[in-house]
Amino acid sequence: MRKKLSLAFGAIAVVLLLSIAISVMEYRNMSTYVSDLIADDISSINEARKLADIANQYNLEILSVIGDDSSVMLPDFDADYFMSHCDTLRTSLSSNVIAPLADSVMYSYAAYMMTSLELQDVMKSDFIDTRSWYFERLQPRFVKLGNDIDKLVGAIYSDLENDSRSFDNGFYRSIVPGIVAVGIAIMLLAMLLFFLIVFYVNPLTRMRNSVKSYLSYGKQYNFTFDGDDQLKDLNDSLSELCTENQTLLKRARNHELKGNQ
Repeated sequence: MRKKLSLAFGAIAVVLLLSIAISVMEYRNMSTYVSDLIADDISSINEARKLADIANQYNLEILSVIGDDSSVMLPDFDADYFMSHCDTLRTSLSSNVIAPLADSVMYSYAAYMMTSLELQDVMKSDFIDTRSWYFERLQPRFVKLGNDIDKLVGAIYSDLENDSRSFDNGFYRSIVPGIVAVGIAIMLLAMLLFFLIVFYVNPLTRMRNSVKSYLSYGKQYNFTFDGDDQLKDLNDSLSELCTENQTLLKRARNHELKGNQ
């Protein structure tokens, strides 16, 4: 009986431990993968915002040059930094939507920079109004660049939302083994309860009733059941004791009757 109970509870424990291990491993792998994606998205958003800030600062400096008739020098612009970060955005994000948008930013940037290089000639010219050139020629290209950067940032935000949803879905997916294991454990417990009731509780109850019937009414102990464990040995021992006790009682009565005669 001890082996059977130990085996039953051991099986339940193994199922629960395996399910917990699978859930933890699944959640850890999913969490690491999605966390890296989310971190890349956030970093890319910050980089895109930096590009927008750099372009905006450069555009404001050009506007200040136009407002200062004494200066004809182009403001400094770190083109290498801008281009390298555009390339980084294009290669670091695997979305098929983001790569074309990063290309559009690069094209818009190239068009804007080519137009901005006209500033020195415009400032020296007696026939071109610098403010008209700025608002009619340069500013539309800057607006196009800003819009393309905003579209890129919006696409990265969408990718971030998808990754966040993937994290949520992955979390629920990771707890499925645990839920299944709990369901299996409940089934095993129900089966174990049925097993205990049918094979142990009911026999013990009938053994007790048979002993009470024997003690109260002198009925013969006649309960038997199939088995090969300690409970079967206990029942056989009780049956032998009751039978021997009945035999002894009969002998005592017969001896008493003979003595009275």
